[in-house]
Amino acid sequence: MCPGATFKNQLISARSASTRMVSAGILMVACPGMARAQEADIVLEEVGIETERGVLDLPEAIITATWSSRTGLDVPYSSDLITEQMIEERLPRTLPQLLLETPGVLVQETAPGHGSPYIRGFTSFRNLFLVDGIRLNNSVFRPGPNQYWNTVDPYSLEAVEVIKGPSSVLYGSDAIGGTVQALTKKPYLGRGGSSFGGMFQYRFGSSQESNIARAEASTIWAGGSTGLLMGVTAKDYGDLRGGEDTGIQRNTAYSELDADLKFERFLDPNTRFSLGFQHVYQNDVPRTHKTSHAVPFEGTTVGSDRRRDLDQERTLVDAQLRGEEVSSFFDRYQLSLSWQEQSEKRHRTKESGSKEEQGFDVGTLGLLANLSSNTDIGRLTYGLDFYLDSVDSFKDGQPIQGPVADDASYELLGVFLQDEIEVSERLELILGARFNYAAADADSVLDPVTSTQTSISESWNAWVGSARFLYELEEDSTNLYGGVSQGFRAPNLSDLTRLDSARTNEFEIPSPGLDPERSISYELGVKTQQESVSAEVAVFHTEIHDQIVLFPTGNTNADGEFEITKENVGEGFVQGVEFGAAWEFVPRWTLFGNATYQYGKVETYPTSAQELEDEYLSRLMPFSGQLGIRWDDESGRVWVEALGLYADDADKLSTRDKNDTSRIPPGGTPSYLVLHLRGGWQVNEALSVHAGVENVTDEDYRVHGSGHNMPGLGVVLGLRLTL
Repeated sequence: MCPGATFKNQLISARSASTRMVSAGILMVACPGMARAQEADIVLEEVGIETERGVLDLPEAIITATWSSRTGLDVPYSSDLITEQMIEERLPRTLPQLLLETPGVLVQETAPGHGSPYIRGFTSFRNLFLVDGIRLNNSVFRPGPNQYWNTVDPYSLEAVEVIKGPSSVLYGSDAIGGTVQALTKKPYLGRGGSSFGGMFQYRFGSSQESNIARAEASTIWAGGSTGLLMGVTAKDYGDLRGGEDTGIQRNTAYSELDADLKFERFLDPNTRFSLGFQHVYQNDVPRTHKTSHAVPFEGTTVGSDRRRDLDQERTLVDAQLRGEEVSSFFDRYQLSLSWQEQSEKRHRTKESGSKEEQGFDVGTLGLLANLSSNTDIGRLTYGLDFYLDSVDSFKDGQPIQGPVADDASYELLGVFLQDEIEVSERLELILGARFNYAAADADSVLDPVTSTQTSISESWNAWVGSARFLYELEEDSTNLYGGVSQGFRAPNLSDLTRLDSARTNEFEIPSPGLDPERSISYELGVKTQQESVSAEVAVFHTEIHDQIVLFPTGNTNADGEFEITKENVGEGFVQGVEFGAAWEFVPRWTLFGNATYQYGKVETYPTSAQELEDEYLSRLMPFSGQLGIRWDDESGRVWVEALGLYADDADKLSTRDKNDTSRIPPGGTPSYLVLHLRGGWQVNEALSVHAGVENVTDEDYRVHGSGHNMPGLGVVLGLRLTL
């Protein structure tokens, strides 16, 4: 059994090496990649390096929730862990697609290259994405669904952790709906314990004529204390084919090239230094629903642009130092210095034939220092983080600014303290507080009233707190958890200065003078792990305060789009229930499933009259459920699975949802029931193959709020060869 033993591991016996997570955050997978980690440990033992390094080497233990290594059963939040094995089994097109089977998450896709998960009712900058602890979020993230999560290559990862609900105490601004952390691969040994290893992975999808190929090489030297991993992933996507009536969805093809590097060295048995590099380039990713190429679905409208494509580029370089058992006081620390660049360029050809380009470049300096100490008053975790954005922006025909302010900067600073207190043998409390500071300065902003250049200089600060508990109802098998957590989001440069198209026939203008958004979330849940059954149920209620909402001014621009501005008028709530379970009803046969229900409303101005009304939360997730059955052979080398996905009618619409006619059909997005089949075979120590049939009945369906239909009947094939 793996360190941080997972729930479904204990449902399906150790003979199966390909188990997977299937429910609400407690059903995790076996230990993909642990064999190579254990081989590395053997070498490290020879040079006197301890092998029990906790979070440094054990992705099967969730760290994002409390910054301490915990199994899913012991995390006081609803959480999910997606491992490298699951990535190999699911064969996702993009990173957001990894979350498709996660309860409480709706994965909206404006286009096949633009995926944005809604976690407990929130998307975009109201969810926080971390890469090895470093914020992907920056100050130009838009308020609605965006494409930036797609700039993380899922095939370069060893795990993805999902924490639902606010995590603003540990991570600051934006962590309201949820926090997702991607953990990148580390150097590893080759088969047979050789100092050189490699891997080739290939995915083919017939519904998009897509090809994804990844090659990586890893080497370890200096007695196993130093290692290097290098990887390249190339992706080529053709036009996406929808269900029986939709057929080929033209102008949905694009290409992508990714590269990553990770250098690691143990300076001593308890201290690790790492240097990471990632680069992603996406070429001509179309936003099809805005163009005349769009295929209507159940009455959706077709855009007028001849072309609307995005080039997206992201580079991250980071240096990190991590240590354990540093002194009698410091139990653990992490120091990080990072530089990240994100570039975006949009190419647009209007119906008239006129062409327009706009874009921006964002450079982000990041500093992070987290420490932990075991004390008489509990395990203290404390630290600070600082991020500084530098933004340049341009747009043809607009000398003042591009889609956001030009010549701008944005600062985020946070200081936090968390205490994990063992009140008794059964009860643990986790208390925390954080001070947040944010500041925006921009020298080149268009004044929407005078159309002249102006500037902004604004700052905000806030305190947030959290109180969670974990109570052991039954020893080592059943826990009750819950608590109250505050969320916080400071206005970013997109809120304050955006000058760009938004939803169907909308155009945002700068809106200075905004205040921070706040939320309070209450959660109660039960997790249980028995010999043949694992289950979790969680209930949550989130109060929304001072949410920045978009509403029409009553004006239109030269293209006939309705002018949109923003104010802090949103008071409301979102609440829901998430359930997941797995049952090994006979040896090697497992029945699994999950279900999610959400409901929420928020005050807004539906019209330019600026009269407040309660409306449904935008793109509210409909009742959704999944049910599957899986068989694993006795050797653990072969598995077969059938999975059904259901979503009810998404007919709880806000006024802006109703006006988003190119993505949401009149009356809402219809319900669907889709069946997928998939399986895998570990041919030998070096070779594994996977195959699946997606959308067996060739259903025409669309995930709520998306700009295209999901794939129709198609075959997905995967191959993995290790050296």
